[in-house]
Amino acid sequence: MSDHSASTFQAGQTGLVIRIPEAEPAVRAWRKRFDPSAPAGVPAHVTVLFPFLDESRVDGLVHSALVQVLGSHPAFELRFDRCGRFPDVLYLVPDPDTPLRQLTEAIAARWPEAPPYGGRFADVVPHLTIAQGREEAVLERIEADLAPGLPFTSRVSSVELMVHDGTTWRERASYPLAGRSGP
Repeated sequence: MSDHSASTFQAGQTGLVIRIPEAEPAVRAWRKRFDPSAPAGVPAHVTVLFPFLDESRVDGLVHSALVQVLGSHPAFELRFDRCGRFPDVLYLVPDPDTPLRQLTEAIAARWPEAPPYGGRFADVVPHLTIAQGREEAVLERIEADLAPGLPFTSRVSSVELMVHDGTTWRERASYPLAGRSGP
């Protein structure tokens, strides 16, 4: 969800994300300054699929299908031990990325009219965006600041549906993965 500027978020847009609360202490301040999705209400996350269906299309049948599709995938652990780069973007690299790719592929296969990032990229690389649209020196400074806080792990047990209301992103629903433990 971080690959768009805040001004391009539209009311009714949706996205499926995995919250990574363990990243928040290290990345919150940087994301608030340099990732347009953060001040718009999106927590530290790895995107499963954005944009998803317009909110007007997310009805009971879609919710049921999301429960079925996502519930067929097991919960898993991710480790974040290094940063990666796209042009003008700094992100945390999730390892392993295979379960993330499988979730994206499953959702995109079920809803082919909603390809990841609108079909702009041939290969979707799972990542947790920290900063974008910044010069190399800024990204290097952020990366140096983050290094002492790495590695950390995160248990992935659900996928959240986020909806933009025209001003901010809000969680609309949470879909458990198989083997989810806890509340």
